Amino acid sequence: MKEKLQERERHRGRSSLTDRAILIPAIGESFRKLDPRLMARNPVMFVVEVGSVITTIVFLAGLFNGAPAFSGSNNELFVGQITIWLWFTVLFANFAEAVAEGRGKAQAAALRKTRSETVARRVSTEEKSPCLRPSCAKATWSSAKPATSSPATAM
Repeated sequence: MKEKLQERERHRGRSSLTDRAILIPAIGESFRKLDPRLMARNPVMFVVEVGSVITTIVFLAGLFNGAPAFSGSNNELFVGQITIWLWFTVLFANFAEAVAEGRGKAQAAALRKTRSETVARRVSTEEKSPCLRPSCAKATWSSAKPATSSPATAM
């Protein structure tokens, strides 16, 4: 049983969710997408990014001034935790978007490769026609050029 599972895993290959060729560039892309000009395309994540910048400023002001900045007394740890969660949210959203783009590009490349490697077989009139009707026996199937009349209209 265990051998069958291992063989199935080997034949199936790596999932695109765990493919390093997609994940490694997605990590760098998630940091590149922090540019506010790119973030403005998604208004919700843009607001989260602005909020994370504001909480970062408030957190750092509270740490370096020694006195409570805008957060009241001894709330620097709370503001720091909120700052971390907001930045995590922004980076994770960017990462998920970059992975989706990477998967789409990989799928498009696979489809292009399939299109260029697909071999068609020409069926002549001597070979058996895929249609069982007697009117279809005269039809010639060709992948090189479109037929002048399809089997459906040859009745």
